[in-house]
Amino acid sequence: MGFKESGQCHLTTVPTTVTSSDADTPPRALSPSSNVNQTLLLLQSDDVNLRVQAAAEIRRLTKTSQRYRRHFSGAVKPLVDMLRCNYIEAKEAALAALLNLAVKDETNKINIIDAGALEPIIGFLQSEDPTLQEHAIAALITLSASSVNKPIISASGAIPLLVETLRHGSSQAKSDAVMALYNLSTHPENVSLILQTDPIPPLVNLLKSCKKSSKTAERCTGLIELLVGFDEGRTVLTSEEGGILAVIEVLESGSLQSREHAVGTLLTMCQSDRCKYREPILREGVIPGLLELTVQGTPKSQSKAQTLLRLLRDNPYPRSELQPDTLENIVCNIISRIDGEEQTGKAKQMLAEMVQVSMEQSLKHLQQRALVCTPADLTISNCASEVSLK
Repeated sequence: MGFKESGQCHLTTVPTTVTSSDADTPPRALSPSSNVNQTLLLLQSDDVNLRVQAAAEIRRLTKTSQRYRRHFSGAVKPLVDMLRCNYIEAKEAALAALLNLAVKDETNKINIIDAGALEPIIGFLQSEDPTLQEHAIAALITLSASSVNKPIISASGAIPLLVETLRHGSSQAKSDAVMALYNLSTHPENVSLILQTDPIPPLVNLLKSCKKSSKTAERCTGLIELLVGFDEGRTVLTSEEGGILAVIEVLESGSLQSREHAVGTLLTMCQSDRCKYREPILREGVIPGLLELTVQGTPKSQSKAQTLLRLLRDNPYPRSELQPDTLENIVCNIISRIDGEEQTGKAKQMLAEMVQVSMEQSLKHLQQRALVCTPADLTISNCASEVSLK
C-alpha cells in the first residue's frame, strides 16, 4: 500500500553490519542476527513503505520473544522518530513495534521514554483515529509498569487524558485506561493527581457495566480503594448514585483480589468516620457479603471483613449480653467463632446458616434494590499490567 500524503520522517542512523549481499538474501534464508540487521537497515530507508514493513517485522518478532526484544533495542530511536511522521500508517506501525519492544523489558521501557516517545504518545491520546488512540493507551500501560517512568508519565499530562478516555472512550479504551491509571497509582504521589481529575464518577459507571469478576473491575476497585483514602474521594463515592452499591456488588461476586479491594474501600470509609459512613454502607445490604467474606476471602479480606462488621454494629465495642436472633448477635457470633478456630467445614456451615438469616432480614431492601438497579453486564476484555500487540 502506498502513501499519498507528502512529508519526510527524520530518522536516526543505526549502525549495522549489513552488506549489500545480506540485503539481497531471501528472508527465509537469513540467520536471526542477519534478519535483525536487515530489518534495522530498512528502518533507515527513504521509502516509507519499507520503514513500515520493518516496523511490522519488529512487532512480529518481538511479540513473544525476549531475545528479539534485546536484539532490536537499537531500533528504539528510529521507531520513536517514526512516531513524528505525517503518515498515520507509519505512526501506528512504529507505536505497535515499540509496545512489543517494551513488554517485560525494563531497559527498553526506559529507553523509549528517554528517546522522546512520550510527547507523540500523549498527542495520540487525543487523536480522532481510534486505532492510534488505543495503541497509545496500550503503550502507556506497558511503559507505566516501570517505576522509573511513572512520575515522568504523570508529569507529561497523561492522567487527565486517561480519565477523559474513561468518560468518552470505547469499551476497550476505557478498560485499558483503567489499567494505565492503576499502574500510575502505585507511585504514591500520583494518587492525589488522579483524584484532582474527578475520576470516581466514570470509575463507578465502568464498574456498574463491566463483569464483576473481570480484571477491569479489579483495577476499578483498586483505584477506588486508593482514592477513598482522601476525604474528597470518600465524599464523591458516597454522593455518586449507586457508588457504594457498585463496590458492594464487587464484594459479593468479584474475584478474590477485587473483593479484597472492595472490603478495603468500605473499611477505609468506616474507619475514617464511622458515624458518617456506617448508615450509607448498611443501607446497601452489605452484611451478607461480609459474612461470606469472613470465611471465603483471602486472609486480608477475612481480617478486614471482621473489622468492618465490628464497626457496623450499633455499638462497635463488645457487650456481654445480646438479644438472641438479632442481626447484631449473628455478626458477633460469627466473628468470635472464626477468631477462635480454623476454617473448617463446621465454620462454613455456620456461615451459611447466618447468611440465610441475615438475607431474610434484608429481603425487603434487596427486592427494592433489584427493581431499581439491574445493569446488564458488558463484557470487557481482561487486561494485564503489560500488553503486547499481535
